[in-house]
Amino acid sequence: MSTCNINHTKEDVIKKLQSQESFLPIELYCSAVQFLETERTQLTLNELFHLLKKYDLASEEEQQNRNLAMEELFKA
Repeated sequence: MSTCNINHTKEDVIKKLQSQESFLPIELYCSAVQFLETERTQLTLNELFHLLKKYDLASEEEQQNRNLAMEELFKA
C-alpha cells in the first residue's frame, strides 16, 4: 500500500466498504461492519480505507493479501 497523508473519516470508510461489498467475501464484509460499530483511531480508519480502496480492481492474489490484512486488523 502506498502512504497517504489524507485522514479518512469513519463515514468515508463506511462508504468505501459499501462500494466494495459485492467484491468482498461476505464474512469479511460483516466483520468490517461490526468492526466499524466501535470508535477507531484515525490510523486504523486510514489503514482500512486503503485496504478497501480499488479492492475490486486488485488481482486475486492482492485481494487475498488484503483479506488477511483486514482479518488481522479486526483481531487487534
